[in-house]
Amino acid sequence: MEFVYPSAKLIAGVDEVGRGPLIGAVVTAAVILDPKQPIVGLADSKKLSEKKRLQLAEEIKAKALAWSLGRAEASEIDQLNILQATMLAMCRAVQGLAIQPDFVLIDGNRIPKDLGINAQAVVKGDSLVAEISAASILAKVARDQEMIELHQKYPEYGFDRHKGYPTALHLENLAKYGILPEHRQSFAPVKQYIK
Repeated sequence: MEFVYPSAKLIAGVDEVGRGPLIGAVVTAAVILDPKQPIVGLADSKKLSEKKRLQLAEEIKAKALAWSLGRAEASEIDQLNILQATMLAMCRAVQGLAIQPDFVLIDGNRIPKDLGINAQAVVKGDSLVAEISAASILAKVARDQEMIELHQKYPEYGFDRHKGYPTALHLENLAKYGILPEHRQSFAPVKQYIK
């Protein structure tokens, strides 16, 4: 499937990582690539090895015209719901760009209503649009790093392995050790352990 780019000059790609985990923030990124400095190997972050993601993240930060991370914390997710919190984090990523884009391409099928810039949602955009691929890589690297830091704080939960997703290991440790302040309390597997 070929994607046809809009005719706008400055295009930002936006993607999110971390809608499914039971803990931590949902992290988004916005990236405006420099056509004069192409980056080889951009792809959906989930299809790349960790080593390749880290390498590409450094290259994206060095070569992009602008990049920015946005986030919504677990408390905001609990307050708004995961979809609205993701939309908020996407707006924050776009607002954080040092250069204002003319157009925004967003992975998925929804556009945040408060974006304030012309935008288009692109299903499977992280595989079709270089800017969205770049955003998915930055968001994934940033969130994974946060999970490594959380692992250092609470090694018994295994966050370095499951990255906060509801794996058998995470659910087992949740039952054994209880919930942490960073857990999303509105998510069903967590909610049952709230005293």
